[in-house]
Amino acid sequence: MTAAVRTPLAGKAPPVLSGGWPLLGHLGALRKDPIALFQRVRDELGEIGEINFAGNRVVMLTGEEAQEAFFRGTDEQLDQAAAYPFMTPIFGKGVVFDGTPEQRKQALRNQSLTAKFMKGHAESISVEVRRMMDGLGESGEIDLLDFFSELTIYTSSACLIGKEFREELSPEYFRAFYELEKGTDAIAYVNPNLPLPAFRARDRARRELVSLLSGVFERRRKNPDATPELFDVLLGLKDQAGNSRYTIDQITGMFISLMFAGHHTTSGSAAWTLIEMLRNSNVLDSVVSELDEIYADGRDVSHQALREIPKLEHGIQEALRLHPPLIILMRKVMQDFHYKGYTVPAGKLVGVSPAVSNRMPECFPEPDRYDPDRYGPGREEDKQAFAWIPFGAGRHRCVGSAFAMMQIKAIFSELLQGYVFELAQSPDSYQNDHSKMVVQLKKPCRVLYRRRKPKPSTQKKAGEPGADSALGESFEIRVDRDLCQGHGVCADEAPGVFEVDRDENQVVLLVPNPDAEMRQRVALAIKHCPTRALFMKSHAEER
Repeated sequence: MTAAVRTPLAGKAPPVLSGGWPLLGHLGALRKDPIALFQRVRDELGEIGEINFAGNRVVMLTGEEAQEAFFRGTDEQLDQAAAYPFMTPIFGKGVVFDGTPEQRKQALRNQSLTAKFMKGHAESISVEVRRMMDGLGESGEIDLLDFFSELTIYTSSACLIGKEFREELSPEYFRAFYELEKGTDAIAYVNPNLPLPAFRARDRARRELVSLLSGVFERRRKNPDATPELFDVLLGLKDQAGNSRYTIDQITGMFISLMFAGHHTTSGSAAWTLIEMLRNSNVLDSVVSELDEIYADGRDVSHQALREIPKLEHGIQEALRLHPPLIILMRKVMQDFHYKGYTVPAGKLVGVSPAVSNRMPECFPEPDRYDPDRYGPGREEDKQAFAWIPFGAGRHRCVGSAFAMMQIKAIFSELLQGYVFELAQSPDSYQNDHSKMVVQLKKPCRVLYRRRKPKPSTQKKAGEPGADSALGESFEIRVDRDLCQGHGVCADEAPGVFEVDRDENQVVLLVPNPDAEMRQRVALAIKHCPTRALFMKSHAEER
């Protein structure tokens, strides 16, 4: 007699949000005020509730427990690519969201995002910031969206693609990306190819980028002295039959996706960091004092120095919490998704909203207040891994999150030592434009600047925090495999304890129970893990 295969029993359908238009459902509310729409789901329906985007049914999950279920979902059950068909006209066919699962896994294994390369990236970013500063003069006024968009096109390209490639870039690239981003209107859920002005501008911008990049590729192909960079590597990859694995159009799409991802989130987050610090002058003063102290000995911006800027980092984290660059993260359900007696059937979408999650009052007291101290010792609210989610969480946490944080810290290490900034508009006039799925700052968003002379500090730079008080205790290291992305920072800090399996992009514990004398190195590895995937448990705590 054959044993029956037991499958999860189907649960009840999630409740549906009230309101909505015929056919379009809640699409109008999504275009008008998406965050208010997502918050209304939480307020009226609780942890789980369904909204309708022109026939695309999206089940929103809110709260730490529900969001953890979302972020721990496997690619086989919850598919990211299938949830974003409207990005295909931006990146192109067969690239990123339109690629195969294997292509997406390969993209995640970008070696330029590992600890080994991050050390050099800090120096490259510093060079690019100084180049932009050279054009500012003694004083003036800038639009933050334009300034940071242009700057981060250069920094991301130099670091993620190649320095020679970066030298081919000019301001017309960031202007084209601005038009691309405007093409992410929510109406794309209905049809991303409707004859709308925003979509026409999007397509023109992509054609312009293809033309610009094709010219770069052709010049590099003809230059025998060109240093091999990412383009040459991708072009040289062959399949089993000996044919080129990627077409020129696909490589162009990959470059667009790298530049898009590398500059969009960083440019907006950098702008909001400066705006919020200017709105809270006490925070800005403490950050500037911290930078003056760290760089008082004349050191260059480096990977080591970037690890020693807690006040600046907390200021960036708080800007990210209040202004996450993505306000909704979605997956298409490929296998029925079950949560607390509810079932979301295959074919529907599930989503979480970082904009709602990051302001949950049960996790973030006074959620609307800019308070960088919430990340300091004793509070550490960012350790709520499935509540503080500006970069996502779990296996789907943004692979470039560590690079983005490092990039913004490097930018401000130069800018705030070189210039004093002031708001050029009323504090409340700085707002995001949420009419597009890719969030942008509303223009204008201008600030005034004037050159400053750094004030040398006589204080000694604080050393890295250790764990001397518990040095003699034995301990065990634990890894959350869903959070680990194989950046390799831990292997740099404690090479005898950690190494990275590059095939799996996962940390390998060489010594799960190190000797007590390794505790301080392990503590540093845990402190600087970009995805908070490492934990230390003392054996005394378990007794």
